[in-house]
Amino acid sequence: MRLRAGLAVLGLVVPPAAWAEQTVAPIEQVVVTATRLPEPVDQIPADISVVGGDELLARDATDLRSGLSLVSGVEAPPGGDAGPSSAVPSFWGLHEFDAFLLVVDGVPWGGAFNPAIPSLDLTDASRIEILKGAAPVMYGATSFVGVVQMLHYPAGQAANQVEAAYGSFGSWRGSASFVLPPMGDYVQSLAVSGQTLGFADHRETVNDGHLLYRGAAPLAGGTIHVDAEVTLIHDLPPSPIVRAGDSLNPITPINANYQPADAKMSENRFHLALDFTRATELGEWETLVSFAHSDIRDVRGFLRPDLTDNGSANADSQNQSRQIEDLYVDTHVAKQWNETVSLLVGADLLYGSGIQASRNGEYYVPLDGLTIAPPTWSLHVDEINSVNDRRLFAGQYAQVDWKPGDRLDIVAGLRLNETGEQKDSTHIDGFDNTLDTFDSRNRDVVRLSETLGASYRLWSSGADEGVFYADYRDAFKPAAVDFGPDNTPDILQPETARSYEAGFKGRAADGRLQYQLDAFVEDFSNLVVPNPITGDLENAAKERLEGADFQARYLLARDLALAGSFAFHDARYTRFTTVDDLGNPENVDGRELALSPRVLAAAGFLYTPAQGLEATLVANYVGHRWLNEENTAPAGGYVTVDVTLGYRLERYELMLEAANLTNQRAVVSASEFGSRSFYLLPAQSLWLKLAAKL
Repeated sequence: MRLRAGLAVLGLVVPPAAWAEQTVAPIEQVVVTATRLPEPVDQIPADISVVGGDELLARDATDLRSGLSLVSGVEAPPGGDAGPSSAVPSFWGLHEFDAFLLVVDGVPWGGAFNPAIPSLDLTDASRIEILKGAAPVMYGATSFVGVVQMLHYPAGQAANQVEAAYGSFGSWRGSASFVLPPMGDYVQSLAVSGQTLGFADHRETVNDGHLLYRGAAPLAGGTIHVDAEVTLIHDLPPSPIVRAGDSLNPITPINANYQPADAKMSENRFHLALDFTRATELGEWETLVSFAHSDIRDVRGFLRPDLTDNGSANADSQNQSRQIEDLYVDTHVAKQWNETVSLLVGADLLYGSGIQASRNGEYYVPLDGLTIAPPTWSLHVDEINSVNDRRLFAGQYAQVDWKPGDRLDIVAGLRLNETGEQKDSTHIDGFDNTLDTFDSRNRDVVRLSETLGASYRLWSSGADEGVFYADYRDAFKPAAVDFGPDNTPDILQPETARSYEAGFKGRAADGRLQYQLDAFVEDFSNLVVPNPITGDLENAAKERLEGADFQARYLLARDLALAGSFAFHDARYTRFTTVDDLGNPENVDGRELALSPRVLAAAGFLYTPAQGLEATLVANYVGHRWLNEENTAPAGGYVTVDVTLGYRLERYELMLEAANLTNQRAVVSASEFGSRSFYLLPAQSLWLKLAAKL
């Protein structure tokens, strides 16, 4: 009876003509993230997913959370220490802001420091590729538990769409992407966007703008590509909620904002990239040069965890200025022999410079959230902490892809990594100048990293196939630099990991059903975690991540698809002694990593015809997890639902959208700057969007 009722409701939304479509050709997906070379996704011996640009538009996905919501075993809740424009993705049960690599059009986005998620804009995205696990040969010491690469439409192509939307809390956004007129052989395109976002916390806001220009032309027997990008961000962050014992402190209202009156997180980012490709006798030669410069102002405060019920609390303030520069150079040659063997040989260099000065103080603020805290410029400067960090990651790599037959594909790669870091730190005490310090540290590491994998097509019949794959990866990553307010002169030990993965993927039902099942084990060392008392970063000795991910998508008709995913992760410390809330040593061997859910699940309904009524629904379940390393503070599971309902004409589209329809305000990430502080999922938001094809 329930099944009949469900089909009846579905029939009201989906016209009968859609069900009449019986011939659905499978889409052969080609990806570049795992090998740098175009490769059919079914042949790659790794767990890799693709989210197409058309689907991003149909689901009105404008951030990483919504864009990755149907990818198994991955979550990317918004917010975190990098501000409300950012997100904290997790892979394989590891919930760390800097444990994955973000790539945009082949460029490590954020360079040698942290993923530059606040400056990521999905306007004019042709697709997003998601590789789980490290990419230790192609991207060396920057990739660890996952790679997310966003690829724009190439120069001279575009989504050719303009849209405007108005939403809850006075929010609005607009974007346009279009092809510019060619100038002879020179083709070009432009994408622009801007938004103002409001939240349930009336002081929390996002104001940003983005412009991307792409051009390409023949040059010297090859092709030159140019990307020029400007991103302007002005956020006012929320206040994370403090944990008291085994739960969040109930004294503070959920939407209270205790930030100073002059709080802001502003960034002006400028990026330029040149890419040259040319066919040579040795093979296809490509060289990419990228440079980015960011000016950042970070003014905010964090409540201290020892809250009382006397109506006010003490908070620590920071007023920071920061400059980040990234230089990335990669050159490689790809040679193909007889469609059987391909060899990729190259070298790259990634240089990062980060300079920061932080003027720190403290203030008192009423806990009712009705009074704005004083501006930081009116506070006594308790200390001035500064850091000048230079990082250089260089590498030489080679990867061979051997296909001895139609069924077998073997990929092996080796990379020599040469990393160096020089860190100068200064502490000026605002009370006693005899406590002033200057430290200079450096760390150089030379280390091999490698990968070995194979895929074998067990059967193939028409559009259907079944492929088994397995791989081994050995990776390392220099410890993160968090650019927090505290004086942290140490350079931590590099993180290392070895992973083993096996899976099965393919198609069935005449290509209508696409599926992938993956199991993994990763042994981790020196995971960087914040100290629960001081917030300073430290190394956790050893961890193990293991689990399994499954995802599938079934095409009921050409424009109608059902998608689902399920993941079980078990991420634990195997050797680590931390401190409890009182500062006493606490051995947490065998305990689960904080904020690592054991179960992640998703279900999606996607009806996306070229014209007429359209609708999508994506439901995500995040399971039980712990708020602390001792596993004494539990956080229950929760479900979010995102819905779109619209009508599309030949050129125009009107859409209603609901994000977090269930209005969940669950804990989604922890602060590394505020001790025992946590960020919540933003409240429900509703949008009305009007779009037009150009």
